[in-house]
Amino acid sequence: MVRRIAILGSTGSIGRNALRVIEGLGEGYSVFALSANSKVELLAEQARAFGAKVVAITDASCRGRLVDLLGGLDVEILSGSESLAALAQLDEVDTVVTAIVGAAGLSAVLAAAKKGKRLAIANKEPLVVAGELLMAEAARSGSEILPVDSEHSAIFQAMQTGKRTEVAKIILTASGGPFLKLSGQEMEDVTLEQALAHPTWDMGPKVTIDSATMMNKALEIIEARWLFDVPVERIEVLIHPESIVHSLVEFVDGSVIGQLGEPDMCLPIQYALTYPDRLAGRARAPQLAEIGRLNFSKPDGEVFRALPLAYEVCRAGGTAAAVFNAANEAAVEEFLAGKIRFVNILELVEDCLNRHDVKTGVSLEELLEADAWARRQVSALTCST
Repeated sequence: MVRRIAILGSTGSIGRNALRVIEGLGEGYSVFALSANSKVELLAEQARAFGAKVVAITDASCRGRLVDLLGGLDVEILSGSESLAALAQLDEVDTVVTAIVGAAGLSAVLAAAKKGKRLAIANKEPLVVAGELLMAEAARSGSEILPVDSEHSAIFQAMQTGKRTEVAKIILTASGGPFLKLSGQEMEDVTLEQALAHPTWDMGPKVTIDSATMMNKALEIIEARWLFDVPVERIEVLIHPESIVHSLVEFVDGSVIGQLGEPDMCLPIQYALTYPDRLAGRARAPQLAEIGRLNFSKPDGEVFRALPLAYEVCRAGGTAAAVFNAANEAAVEEFLAGKIRFVNILELVEDCLNRHDVKTGVSLEELLEADAWARRQVSALTCST
């Protein structure tokens, strides 16, 4: 049986790597649908190269150009904000890879879950913002939720060695980013150029800044809480600068199982597509003798405030995570634009959380309202400084 795949966000880093993985897998895996926001030329190139039958461009103003580029090709073209959900629900598609940063793809992810699709989730928002809704929907429909980010893929793989009831602790590993050894005082002088210089991973600017603040790990704590149905008190973060052990699971008998690999997103993408099988692919096994040693340490919660905030957000539940995520996105945009300092990012996030009245038992619409409120709040707070 051929696995027919839709990629939401095919022109981004994860989307491009997913296409590389599918190309490497060969027969048995085909690209049925692709989406992008505004990168029309690349989307058209991908559609031609992989024989996509449906493409979606969320920026409706780009539709005309896409039609011109795909002239003569037997492909259906969707456009506008609703096109993502339409693409995610296609009957011909059985697997949806989601790699859209921000809240834009939430409705599409939930729509795919309702249809019982296999969801390979690369972006954090579905589980951070709407984890409770998404996991409940997946339980009703039988949709498989498989993580694509390296840490949660590692946990998922490690968990195959035991039962969920036997898990004592989840251990998320973090590279520590470029400021691992800086004090709180030294963080005051961090520049944009320094924050964008990640020592291990090659990522986009937003994710790179999140790594520098360790907000990426804070969001992963929230993801893990929902994805693996583990109380937040049983989720731990360890600094691991080599980024070879992608995460670990501690079981009740004292065994600790981890997954090791080179810093290469192709491996977790491939595992989400081929699970429960493992196939030869593009990823290279780590050369442990060359690496020599692996180091672990505890992060400083005083310097990296995002981590203790994540535990508070998990305990609050409801709309707290939506505000946490959106406030960070908005603050990072302000930092990238040169409007605020690096240390102001977490200050703005914490300020938003303090001003927000958390609502529980909420709908997607209420979560999106909380998201929009946090963005307006960051903008107002930035303008007032």
